[in-house]
Amino acid sequence: MPGTNLTREEAQQRAELLTVDSYEIELDLSGAQEGGTYRSVTTVRFDVSDGGGVASFIDLVAPTVHEVILNGDTLDPAEVFKDSRIELPGLLEGRNILRVVADCAYTNTGEGLHRFVDPVDEQAYLYTQFEVPDARRVFASFEQPDLKATFQFTVKAPSGWTVISNSPTPEPKDDVWEFEPTPRISTYVTALIVGPYHSVHSVYEKDGQSVPLGIYCRPSLAEFLDSDAIFEVTRQGFDWFQEKFDYTYPFKKYDQLFVPEFNAGAMENAGAVTIRDQYVFRSKVTDAAYELRAETILHELAHMWFGDLVTMEWWNDLWLNESFATYTSIACQAYAPDSRWPHSWTTFANSMKTWAYRQDQLPSTHPIMAEIRDLDDVLVNFDGITYAKGASVLKQLVAYVGMDAFFEGVQAYFKRHAFGNTRLSDLLGALEETSGRDLKAWSKAWLETAGINVLRPEIETDDNGVITSFAIRQEAPALPAGAKGEPTLRPHRIAVGFYGLDDASGKLVRDERVELDVDGELTAVPQVVGKRRPDVVLLNDDDLSYAKVRLDEKSLAFVTEHLGDFEASLPRALCWASAWDMTRDAELPTRDYLSLVLSGIGKESDIGVVQSLHRQVKLAVDLYAAPAAREALLTRWTDATLAYLRTAAPSSDHQLAWARAFAATAREPEQLDLLEALLDGSQTIEGLVVDTELRWAFVQRLAAVGRFDETEIAGEYERDRTAAGERHAATARAARPTPEAKAEAWASVVESDKLPNAVQEAVISGFVQTDQRELLAPYTDKYFDVVKDIWESRSHEIAQQIAVGLYPAVQVSEETLRKTDAWLASAEPNAALRRLVSESRSGVERALKAQAADAR
Repeated sequence: MPGTNLTREEAQQRAELLTVDSYEIELDLSGAQEGGTYRSVTTVRFDVSDGGGVASFIDLVAPTVHEVILNGDTLDPAEVFKDSRIELPGLLEGRNILRVVADCAYTNTGEGLHRFVDPVDEQAYLYTQFEVPDARRVFASFEQPDLKATFQFTVKAPSGWTVISNSPTPEPKDDVWEFEPTPRISTYVTALIVGPYHSVHSVYEKDGQSVPLGIYCRPSLAEFLDSDAIFEVTRQGFDWFQEKFDYTYPFKKYDQLFVPEFNAGAMENAGAVTIRDQYVFRSKVTDAAYELRAETILHELAHMWFGDLVTMEWWNDLWLNESFATYTSIACQAYAPDSRWPHSWTTFANSMKTWAYRQDQLPSTHPIMAEIRDLDDVLVNFDGITYAKGASVLKQLVAYVGMDAFFEGVQAYFKRHAFGNTRLSDLLGALEETSGRDLKAWSKAWLETAGINVLRPEIETDDNGVITSFAIRQEAPALPAGAKGEPTLRPHRIAVGFYGLDDASGKLVRDERVELDVDGELTAVPQVVGKRRPDVVLLNDDDLSYAKVRLDEKSLAFVTEHLGDFEASLPRALCWASAWDMTRDAELPTRDYLSLVLSGIGKESDIGVVQSLHRQVKLAVDLYAAPAAREALLTRWTDATLAYLRTAAPSSDHQLAWARAFAATAREPEQLDLLEALLDGSQTIEGLVVDTELRWAFVQRLAAVGRFDETEIAGEYERDRTAAGERHAATARAARPTPEAKAEAWASVVESDKLPNAVQEAVISGFVQTDQRELLAPYTDKYFDVVKDIWESRSHEIAQQIAVGLYPAVQVSEETLRKTDAWLASAEPNAALRRLVSESRSGVERALKAQAADAR
């Protein structure tokens, strides 16, 4: 039985048979304030290319179907509606008309039509989220990206509400909003956002072009909405993308809607982008948060062309869709005039590529061009390979063909395939035309194989320190157990940087740069023979390629003392990333990694890098340190966080980051006393404002160590009776170090399905505390007892949160591995669930190896 799944073969057969012309969708949302279900009426017109009498099906997830009329004939819903499909027998050759009347359900899972009630004004707020296959939760649809059509929505909503969709918002008549039809787009990028939303409007104007711009959020967040900054980033994106793509923005308006309880960062609905409303900052955040928000805004804007105007034929090209948006958004930040974040490639190296390297070493690693057999495959494929490795390889492709040729190819691609569907070969063909390069071998090596390469320098010098031999050794480590494929050596375009300590400035500066192709196991670099060996030799300088890089012994020793002295941020980030990767690979003991960080972090100016180092050190000490040494390392780290907090420049981003790092690890009585004193105002640190979000960080730590009980948490919630406050309070309650608190949290997530997605995520976050291992130990067996049933009974997003979040990752032991292996062998889990549990198991196995290395 197909259930809610759809195979690629089924989609191909349906696409060969059908051409969809239009949808007319009528939704009665007048009862949204109360919730429950709503009436959905779909009329779809489509053509059949085969002879008459053939059958097909349309997708629908709905509690009740009242009426199915196909070409004037009434079909019995009890006979034709099952397994989330409506069978369509006896189709006519040529034009067919289908009408479906159903009751569809509001959700609280972030899938389909999500309904949220704001505790501030007690009003309901709705939005749709349809990627991958959830338009069928709102209207009957041929749910696959290559069956594009026009969509005309008519929506009845409560009086005083606003309705936003892909087409410009009309004036309502008797609370009914009738939108114009969209251009031809895929089902998954249609959208409706409904409720008493607050809005700010502007216009993008250039060379006679005028595009209405809108920004929306709930009224309870309106005072924090920095619309001018959001419009500024949006306009920069319009300028840059339209120039680079040589294609005018393809829709009639551009709205950005900050919506509650959103599962992802944002979604590229055509002309109506939804974004998680945590990006409306209620409290002070560092510049790294603004940079991330800007990248998200630009990522979704890039999708208006690559994804919405031109759309993948099937989900195996999801990677290209997401990688293109990621690469171009970072490139826009790096190269657009007057950009606030010209260092964005540093951020990319520090965060995106670190994510990719981690994902590429899991047993679930796969080629960038993944084999997507069905919807179950794609639902777990929004991973570090699809986004981060894909974007890294795309960056390398740009270096390989040249940026001008790359964008010339993209321009031809948009013009050739506007409002259509494509495969990877269509883009590569366009790039071959403009660059003159044959990309077939490149594609095979980089897109059709899994795993990561390691590059190491091999340097010989004479007694005077002059280089007599220099080569780069490429390794292809064995793929993790369970991964498909073979280790592969690949062609790399890289730069080699020579860095020396400048006596005048005290900075490590680049004295020489050599760019070359690395191919095969050993590549000689004769250009540097005869030159004096520098203080630091850095492979993959400028981060052109995708590979793990190792420093030679002398460079590593020098970097250990001087990592913070690099004049430029990107080589620093590359060295930080290399050190972290070595720690994860058990090549650098955790104690040495901590020493390296403490020796250099005080000189690190990039706040995004600083915050990443905070997270990585905490993870390393909690999971990778030898258990006997863990407490001493935690004490050393916590003392350092407090010292940096006290000496950071008042009101600076670094001060705020160190305050959060201190709150995450405070443990000694005097440290916890300080958190309480900062909360009640009896102590202050110059420049540090303990605002709403920072208060919650302190409260959650105090709850986790038993200093705050339910009454005190409730008191904090009374100070902040908002949706965010509700989530923070849920985290704090679940973090309390008592058997009763853990049982209550577990029951609310596992034994009940009532929690909304965002609150469930908050409870799981509080439940798992690395310094509560003994308290959490009984839940290892409970996890394996319930996780399969959870997967089969909950929606995908909710089940994935539980499967990943409650896995006993903090129980780093051989026993955890044995229990996981026994469950994998006996439970016969769904393939997607098997993948998620195997990935979590890999984390425990990696931690065990790192602990052993740290103990030596």
